[in-house]
Amino acid sequence: KTLLYKTLPILKTLALTLVIVAVARPQSSFGQREISTEGIDIMLVLDISGSMMAEDFKPDNRLAVSKNVIKEFIKGRQGDRIGLVAFSRQAFTQCPLTTDYQLLTQFVDKFAFGMVDDGTAIGLALATAANRLISSDAKSKVIILLTDGANNAGQIDPLTAAKAIAALGIKVYTIGAGTEGLVDMPVMDP
Repeated sequence: KTLLYKTLPILKTLALTLVIVAVARPQSSFGQREISTEGIDIMLVLDISGSMMAEDFKPDNRLAVSKNVIKEFIKGRQGDRIGLVAFSRQAFTQCPLTTDYQLLTQFVDKFAFGMVDDGTAIGLALATAANRLISSDAKSKVIILLTDGANNAGQIDPLTAAKAIAALGIKVYTIGAGTEGLVDMPVMDP
């Protein structure tokens, strides 16, 4: 009996604690979800060369406008995997194919001039994007190239890259950034 009297307050406290926890309805914020997509695999390829500093869209330059266009494009997608490639003299994958559109938008914001040496290696950029799509099982594979210039760097000719990409069944769409005529260009002069 004495043991029961000694443990009774502890049991009451434990019971009250469990009731409070049950009423609070705790929920886990971590979990897994399975996403099945039958969408398109898209590699966005953005020119970050020095010529993208041209200010045809005042107060913004070509790169800023292109980044905004990419972010709007990402917002409009649902169920598609999207990846990012940036290029100037070299090309690199900024983000592999993903459905995490918030992460993609953060990577787009990080695009900046000077990430690689200046130049415009369009063929190399297309090959880098295609390399990310080769192993994809998606029914439709697309590369969207955003650039303002002509190829002037890299060891892969854009036409050669385009023919190889077409043979792989990948579609390439090109978007030109800029306007015709003279435009303001910032000059770095110490």
